[in-house]
Amino acid sequence: MLEDIPYMTDSFIKAFYKGIKPSLSFQARSREEFEAWKKVLISKVKELLGELPEKAPLNPEFYSREEKEKYIREKWVIQTEENCYMPLYLLIPKIRRGKLPAILCCHGHGKYGKDAVAGVHFNSPQRIAQIRELNYNYGEQMAERGYITIIPDWRSFGERTGYGVNSFPGKDICNVHFIQHLILGRTLLGANIFDGMRAIDFLLTREEVDAERIGCMGLSFGGTMTTYLTLLDERIKCGDIICYATTTEHYAINRINFCGSQLVPYLYRYADIGDIMAAISPKPLLIESGANDSCFYLPSAKKAHAILKQAYEIAGAAENLWIEIFAGEHSFAGNRAFSFFAKFLKE
Repeated sequence: MLEDIPYMTDSFIKAFYKGIKPSLSFQARSREEFEAWKKVLISKVKELLGELPEKAPLNPEFYSREEKEKYIREKWVIQTEENCYMPLYLLIPKIRRGKLPAILCCHGHGKYGKDAVAGVHFNSPQRIAQIRELNYNYGEQMAERGYITIIPDWRSFGERTGYGVNSFPGKDICNVHFIQHLILGRTLLGANIFDGMRAIDFLLTREEVDAERIGCMGLSFGGTMTTYLTLLDERIKCGDIICYATTTEHYAINRINFCGSQLVPYLYRYADIGDIMAAISPKPLLIESGANDSCFYLPSAKKAHAILKQAYEIAGAAENLWIEIFAGEHSFAGNRAFSFFAKFLKE
């Protein structure tokens, strides 16, 4: 980096960043101020994400059913908007009494999309290694603990790109799809948030699901999805954001750790990542951050944690914020998540 050269664009970007003070950063000092701030911030987030698509009939199409030891894994394809179809897995515990709590499990980056989260690996050594490295099958793990889990492929991932078939060689497909959506009047993240809401619509057609006990969880880009879905969809009662707490300075200015699938245009003019997460309060929220995370380093995560702690305290919901710093890399810790969801979805 030639940051000492004044005419380099990188030099300008860093200086430009330092001159911006997000206008809606968390500053509340009372519950009343918090509620007013939250309302304005959510309205701005919705504006920046752009107009969401129009719903189309779900027209669910059943593909397959597998009997596992503790659950049944079904594959479905649903229509989210006109001409837009989303493959998903639905994992249903075998042992149940009455309606069960459900969790929308959001996958992160990677060409296999939803499959690893649902425990699907087709005996591929590469897929199995990914699951082991990231402890990535949290959709399967939660189903084994008595939750119905729904695990969709987001746009630009998994089967929705033919498992990594790139029509634009040499280009990041997330960036291509982001630009294409933007040209056509959408944001890619907004479209995926809409698809997540449609996944919940499908969940609620199932007689096994308790509509009042729905959670959301996800790793990395799945943490991005969990952040915005938990913020914007009132049907989601609690969320587990895994290895996504960070700052704009860390992920977007000092490092290039982003792509078009994660972007809310103009966001930092108004808020940082910690501010967005803080607006989830008073909903129960678990934040998992790896002590050795080399994607979202812990010092940046702690800055987001500090905003969250302050916001939940001001909102009178400090007991609803759980923060776990675990010994590990960019992965699902598999520790406090089980007691978190047991408390807020089962009890």
